[in-house]
Amino acid sequence: MICKSFAALLAIVTVVTTSIALPSAANEVRFTSDAGKPSAFREKLARQRGETLPPYQGVPLAGFLSRPKGDGPFPAIVILHGCGGLGPRLKDDVAGRLVSQGYVVLVVDSFATRQMKSTCATTERDVVFTISDRVYDAYGALDFLSKEPFVDANRVALMGFSAGGVTALTATKSGGVEQLQDKKFKAAIAYYPTCSETDGEATVPTLIMTGELDDWGPPAKCRQRLANLSEKGSEIRLIVYPGAFHDFDVPAAKPGTVYFGHRLEYSAFATAQANKDVDSFLRQELRN
Repeated sequence: MICKSFAALLAIVTVVTTSIALPSAANEVRFTSDAGKPSAFREKLARQRGETLPPYQGVPLAGFLSRPKGDGPFPAIVILHGCGGLGPRLKDDVAGRLVSQGYVVLVVDSFATRQMKSTCATTERDVVFTISDRVYDAYGALDFLSKEPFVDANRVALMGFSAGGVTALTATKSGGVEQLQDKKFKAAIAYYPTCSETDGEATVPTLIMTGELDDWGPPAKCRQRLANLSEKGSEIRLIVYPGAFHDFDVPAAKPGTVYFGHRLEYSAFATAQANKDVDSFLRQELRN
C-alpha cells in the first residue's frame, strides 16, 4: 500500500515538473560593442554640415544569453561584471534567478575578447578609460537584444556590479553617451558602485544598492550625488544596507576577506533584502 502510494505521488510530481516551463540554459553569443557608433541623429547632423564620419568599428564581444520558455516578447536585463572579470555567479546564479521571474538576461563578458583578466589594479586613468569602453559594451548588448523577436526592446534594464555598477551609472547619466544612442535603456541598477558626486542627473529610473561599511564604494559619495540633484532628471533611489561591506551578495567573500586593500564580506541579510528591492524595482519599471 505504501509502495503504491509513493509510486502514485511520484507520478504526480513527474507530471507537474514536466508541465512547468523551465528556463533555457545560458547560451554563449557573440555581438559587437557600440563603441563610437554614430547615432542616426549624429549621422543626420554630419550630413547637414557636409562632414564625413569615420568608419564605425565596434569591438567583438562575448556574452551569455538566458531566456524564459515561450515566444515573448519578454522584458530583458543586460548585466555587467566587476573589475575581476566574469565568473559563474553572474551568468548562472544571478541570471538564473532573474530568468525564472520572466526576464531575458544577457551577461556581457567585457574582458574575454580583449584578452583581459582584471582591471582592479589599474591606475585611475586606465579605470576611467575602461569604464568608457564598457559603456559602449552595454549599448552593443542592448542593440543585440533589440533584434531578438522574443525581447521587448522598449523594456530593457541595465544592471552592473561594482565596476559594472559604475558603468551602468555612467551609461545612463544625463549629458553622457546615452543622448547619442538610438536605443535607450528603460532603467538602471548598480550594486555597490563607486559613485561620482558630479555625475548629475539620471536619464532613467535608477536603483543604487551599497553597504553601510563599504570602503570601496563609500555610500557617502552616492549620498553626495543625490544631494546635488535637481528635479529635472529621473529618480535615483539609494539603499544602504546596515553592517554590509563590498560584495555583500557574493557567498565566496568570507569574513575577513581583503581584496586590493578593501574588505569584502558576504551578508545573507543584505543579499535577501537586495533581491527583494531589485524585484520590486524591476516590476515597477519593466512590467508597466
